[in-house]
Amino acid sequence: MDVFLKKDFLQYTGSFKERGARYALVMLPEEQKKKGVISASLGNHALALSYHGHKLRIPVTVVMPIVAPIMKIQACRQHGANVVVEGKDMGEAKRIAMRLSKERNLTYVNGYDHPHIMAGQGTLGLEVAEQVSNVDAIIVPVGGGGLIAGVALAIKTLYPKTTVIGVESERCASFSRALHEGKPVYTPIESTLADGLAVPMVGYNAFATAAPLIDKMVVVKEEWIAIAILRLVELEKCVVEGAGAAGLAAILAGHLDELKGKRVVIPLCGGNIDTTILGRCLDRGLACDGRLLKFSVTVSDRPGGIAELCRLMASIGVSIKDIMHERAWIQSDIFSVKVKVVCETRDIEHSNILKDMLYTHYKKVIFGEIPSPALLGGEEATNSEDV
Repeated sequence: MDVFLKKDFLQYTGSFKERGARYALVMLPEEQKKKGVISASLGNHALALSYHGHKLRIPVTVVMPIVAPIMKIQACRQHGANVVVEGKDMGEAKRIAMRLSKERNLTYVNGYDHPHIMAGQGTLGLEVAEQVSNVDAIIVPVGGGGLIAGVALAIKTLYPKTTVIGVESERCASFSRALHEGKPVYTPIESTLADGLAVPMVGYNAFATAAPLIDKMVVVKEEWIAIAILRLVELEKCVVEGAGAAGLAAILAGHLDELKGKRVVIPLCGGNIDTTILGRCLDRGLACDGRLLKFSVTVSDRPGGIAELCRLMASIGVSIKDIMHERAWIQSDIFSVKVKVVCETRDIEHSNILKDMLYTHYKKVIFGEIPSPALLGGEEATNSEDV
């Protein structure tokens, strides 16, 4: 495919949410601009409101659930917002924000369902239409539905033949379920790398706007989101959060093979990822890629036993990331020791060379579970608690 990346993670607050937030704030009546606004958000919408509220001198209160990334909570405070960290998920945070809205007479600005928010997000679609000619398809990450509603309306109005595809994580597929039910419904969500998409119920306005315009919805596994984050860092030097990488994840997972040879646009819609989470995502991506391996092997406990294992691995260029050994829990002879190793290889072929070498030299080798066997040519994954 010819893939074009719309780099909205380079916005000042790190996501596309600035588009809708700015427009919604500008369109407020003067009286409400003085009183201020309130919203519930996992981070990006809160950041955008906080920043542009500060710029426009409009008081902003944001309610963020306790699972919101710490980096985003701190950034909102730095932009002068009143930050309330309450609620175990977005659903609870929203209920708290709605209550405070009534108590304090503040305008509630829904981060994905407010008409002005959706109109503002639609400017991304307008820019894509201006910047890329003959677009065959655009792949849009979907959380509450505001971005895909605005983008789909803009793209389909200007170029009706362009395919609009929505992508969700399997851990929070609320839009897919809404399409199945014919209306927004509550969907239990699990923790996900794409925390920006973790909305339990899509917006009614967003659903009504987007549903007739979406050509296809795709649900991707977490492993592919991790790999997409890794690929974007390695190949494009783009640091994006899980939600921002979802579009590429759908392509890498093979869900969109009908687009081969086509001109495809992917909005990289957010880059606000905690540094610690980024490290985990990269490790997860390397493991799914077959480049980070975990195994245990029983070697001789006589002098030089572990040194020989290290020498063999070094001889084929494998890098040891972590190594430990234990004697007490081993059930074979007293002169053996179990060594647990986490190591890094260049690629799948290199991993297979390592496996062949270990199986040749040692009787008992157990490899840890491969997170995504499909990536390794359908190879059987070993799931062992021993590793």
